[in-house]
Amino acid sequence: MNLLQVWQKDLASAGWTILLSTILDILLVAAVLYWLIMLSKRTRAWKIIWGLLIFLLVVFLTDRLQLHTLNYLLRSFLPLGPVAIVILFYPELRHALENMGKVAGWGTRFALLEKEDVTTLIPVVVRSACRMSERQIGALIVIMREDALDDIAATGTRLDAAVSEELITSIFNPGGPLHDGAILIRGTRVVAAGCTLPLSESTQVGTMIHTRHKAALGVAEESDAAVVVVSEETGTISLALEGKLHRGLNEESLIQWLKGISGISDERVGGSRFARKVDGTLRKAGFRR
Repeated sequence: MNLLQVWQKDLASAGWTILLSTILDILLVAAVLYWLIMLSKRTRAWKIIWGLLIFLLVVFLTDRLQLHTLNYLLRSFLPLGPVAIVILFYPELRHALENMGKVAGWGTRFALLEKEDVTTLIPVVVRSACRMSERQIGALIVIMREDALDDIAATGTRLDAAVSEELITSIFNPGGPLHDGAILIRGTRVVAAGCTLPLSESTQVGTMIHTRHKAALGVAEESDAAVVVVSEETGTISLALEGKLHRGLNEESLIQWLKGISGISDERVGGSRFARKVDGTLRKAGFRR
């Protein structure tokens, strides 16, 4: 094999390497763009993206139509583009970075709770929600998991009290100073009460959704918290989780949801000793399957 053949073989090998790397590069860019589009589609970012595309289209058209003054004015805003994008997309960028920083499977359980504490928390939350549902008392119960919500806790009154049915129902009793806000539970303690929650900005939220449910969705969109909502108008129990609102829950379904996100649902660990212990605790608390 002469030098020319060796050179041709190396060139062909390099060509295949470049081709494969180019294809991989295109696929990765396409995947990232698709992920960003799907991430922003249900938020206000989708409208902002369309606004930016229209702005760029106007800049292009004014250049082609030789509208020099207008084109100059529009182009003067382009250097501010990177800063403007960070400001406009700050909530979405933060949410995207939080998702990228999580390893698959993290944030899906009550990571701050010991297994023994789960058997205490679930009956307390469910019974409190059911009691307030019967009396049509509005409530927002935020159960923290992996994500800390210290900024939200700072908007309310610090309690750091052991969670109990009596405490939860007394906080949301109409006329009380803290009944309009939300309570935050970390582990088996009520961290704060009367907290202000961010409202959901999702374009998918219907106009019939009340403020209390929008607040629950807002927290569920920005964190991995589970939020139990009791409607003041209808007494309906709902659960906001991972940006979705599950409405019309009863005692049985709420128990199953909370058991599921704590990693002890019947489907995941059916018949395990720990699952049976939770069921026993629920029965002692007065629940029936």
